Amino acid sequence: MSLQEQFEAAAKRLQDNASIADSIDDAKKLEIYALYKQGLIGDVNTERPGMLDFKGKAKWDAWSGKKGVAKEDAQKQYIELIEALLA
Repeated sequence: MSLQEQFEAAAKRLQDNASIADSIDDAKKLEIYALYKQGLIGDVNTERPGMLDFKGKAKWDAWSGKKGVAKEDAQKQYIELIEALLA
């Protein structure tokens, strides 16, 4: 199985285990989001959300924090994190 397929399988696994995903703390959710976006798209490519969009800013900041991480490395980290959470 290719890295891309493993990455997609890990994302599907998390989606299929929504009850577990709901119990994850916010900091870990932001880490998952940031690694997923970095692994899928690469460096952040949008403007930072406005002052009153607190959730959007937190997500953007988490993703921006992964700037420079190679997509493949982000995918590997994402897979490892999801495996650890769902083990």
